[in-house]
Amino acid sequence: MSEGFGLVVRFSLHDQEAARAFDELCAATLEGIEREEPGTLSYVVHVPEGEPLVRVFYELYADRAAFDAHEAQPHTKHFLAQRDQYLAGVEVTFLDVIGGKVAARQ
Repeated sequence: MSEGFGLVVRFSLHDQEAARAFDELCAATLEGIEREEPGTLSYVVHVPEGEPLVRVFYELYADRAAFDAHEAQPHTKHFLAQRDQYLAGVEVTFLDVIGGKVAARQ
C-alpha cells in the first residue's frame, strides 16, 4: 500500500442537543459519501468511550485527488457550512499512508 491519503478529525460539541443535531448532519452526509465517492475507502464516525460530546472521524481516501473530489461534493460542502454551529472545537490531523490493510470494496 504505497498510495493513500487519510485524516483524523476530532470534533468537540457544545452539548447533548448539539451532539444529536451533529449526528443527524453526519448521517445525511454519509449517505452522499456512500453514493457518490468511489475514491473514499473508509469514512467512519466514532464516539470515544467516556466522551459523549466528542466525535472522531477516520477518513481514508485512495489518494489526494480522491480527497479533493470528496471536498468538492455538494453533501460535503453542506456539512462544512453547517457544522460550526454545533462545535466547541475541531482538530484535524492529515495522514500519509505508508502501509496497512484496507478491506475490499463490495
